[in-house]
Amino acid sequence: MKQFLTASLLLTLMSPAISQTTSPADPGKRDWKKADLSNRSSDHLMFQFGYTGWTGAPDSIQTGGFSRSFNTYFLFDFPFKSDPRLSVGVGVGVGADNVFFEQTSIDLKNSQQIKFRRDSVTQYKRYKLGSAYFEAPLELRWAKDPEHMNKSLKFALGLKLGIPIDLHTKAKVTRDAAGNLAYVLKEKDRKYANNFRAVATARVGFGNFSLFGTYALTGMFREGQGPTVRPYTVGLCLSGL
Repeated sequence: MKQFLTASLLLTLMSPAISQTTSPADPGKRDWKKADLSNRSSDHLMFQFGYTGWTGAPDSIQTGGFSRSFNTYFLFDFPFKSDPRLSVGVGVGVGADNVFFEQTSIDLKNSQQIKFRRDSVTQYKRYKLGSAYFEAPLELRWAKDPEHMNKSLKFALGLKLGIPIDLHTKAKVTRDAAGNLAYVLKEKDRKYANNFRAVATARVGFGNFSLFGTYALTGMFREGQGPTVRPYTVGLCLSGL
């Protein structure tokens, strides 16, 4: 009984010191200012692939198929000195979207505005509107274990600012109204593309893989020269290095 009371007293006296000591099992209580970031790999290079859709599109525009987006970015990562679990990522890259349509033709060469027309006569195997942007992404990042980023839970919220570098259509015609068969029709003109776009971004994942989502805060086309559509994308992100 005496030994039990002695042990209990010692544990009671030691408990404040234990509570202030960093525990490997509870990294949330450690002093992150002393974290070793010498081997840190912080999502410098990112590849994103996802499904793309349009919000605000009128009923006359009928999208179809698997519209998709592919993005590539290189970012520099700047950890907070006070808490390296938080960091800011900033960089440059290119984002490309391909939106597919059914029974719809698109006129990029119209003198006043981009035209989307319902077309039930011409038979298309595939019809797409492709766009590409030079972008500067900015992210506020959080990682549970900043010393081992490739094995850590991660979150990121951010913004992408971009300018258009391409807008084109590509149609694979099976048969047109005149009876012509099997040819490809292309148009390229970015005059109706909004000359600036801002996109909100979010990521969540573990290690080198994450889910991402984006939503355009600006319209895709210039005001009064096309439908007021705002693209969004959800998909997978591969990051590392």
